Amino acid sequence: MQVNIDQSWKSQLILEFEKPYFKDLADFVKTEYKQYTCYPKGKDIFSAFDHSPFDKTQIVIIGQDPYHGPNQANGLCFSVKEGIPHPPSLINIFKEIETDLGVPYPKSGNLERWADQGVLLLNATLTVRAHQAGSHQNKGWETFTDAVIHKLSEEKKGLIFLLWGGFAKKKSVLIDKTKHHILTSGHPSPLSANRGFWFGNKHFSRANTFLKNQGRTPIQW
Repeated sequence: MQVNIDQSWKSQLILEFEKPYFKDLADFVKTEYKQYTCYPKGKDIFSAFDHSPFDKTQIVIIGQDPYHGPNQANGLCFSVKEGIPHPPSLINIFKEIETDLGVPYPKSGNLERWADQGVLLLNATLTVRAHQAGSHQNKGWETFTDAVIHKLSEEKKGLIFLLWGGFAKKKSVLIDKTKHHILTSGHPSPLSANRGFWFGNKHFSRANTFLKNQGRTPIQW
């Protein structure tokens, strides 16, 4: 696996790439991509980092796994490629933005427009085998993405972490709460959202308020 990643991230994570676990992970991913259909495309594995360089990252959203259906995953959590139908969680994210900010429901489910404003859309596991959710979990990706979260927490200040659902909330132990803002709620999946744990969290307006209070530009959600 070729680690083509934005230079600002490379300098922060260079030691991580040298660790034995990452070399094992790279070998595993290479083999999987040779033997099976896997997502996202190889060039998009580190797409979240390329769109949101280390120095420009101001908000972090944590997902679990890439989408495992054809032409969905583009390397950003919750995001799909242009022209692809919106998965249920993304529909609920857009509905909450509509209610929270009065922003009309968008045609495109491609969240590169958020990432380019400094929203790091980070899945805990960056690859998956087609049609097999969770198939690349516990192979080393979580160690790597935990290191990413810890590095952001250590090296930056005033970040806003949006932790949705039990899995993402567990990542709060990696974040220095004296330096950063953490907003938590249920997951936007229908199971959680329909039980009242997602809608009305107002995370998008609240995140923008934090940014404004720091004299920074709000995100165009």
